[in-house]
Amino acid sequence: MSVAARLAELGITLPDDFGALASYVPSRRSGNLVFIAGQGPIAGGKAVMRGKLGREFTVAEGVEAARMSILNGLAVIKREIGDLDRVTQIVKLNGYVNSTDDFEDQHLVINGASELLVEIFGETGRHARAAVGTNTLPFGVPVEIEMVVEVKL
Repeated sequence: MSVAARLAELGITLPDDFGALASYVPSRRSGNLVFIAGQGPIAGGKAVMRGKLGREFTVAEGVEAARMSILNGLAVIKREIGDLDRVTQIVKLNGYVNSTDDFEDQHLVINGASELLVEIFGETGRHARAAVGTNTLPFGVPVEIEMVVEVKL
């Protein structure tokens, strides 16, 4: 099944790729690797969620922020390579969780991103990962995710 067909089956529409919000590029290709800059729960260039896990957001709400961040990342990948069927594997995912000092479930929040990648890509979506707590993120978003993806040349 193609990735587009799988997205349709899951009822997922990729968001518009809104581009960079500062002085960087959303993706950079090196050989058969594509590096995706940090993506958050942003729509139309604006944060749709702002706040910390453990204060404004529950783990379940953080999972939704992580899923939205992944979909933004997939939109960037699609723009870079044209067709998500060219993804041969998701290599690495780094997830940053804007959280209170006593919040310890960053891994559960970032599971939202990891599990969505496996739902979409199957085994190709399994990846190495880091889930890191931080005291703040740009625009006050609760989650930011960056990826490294291997693609067919």
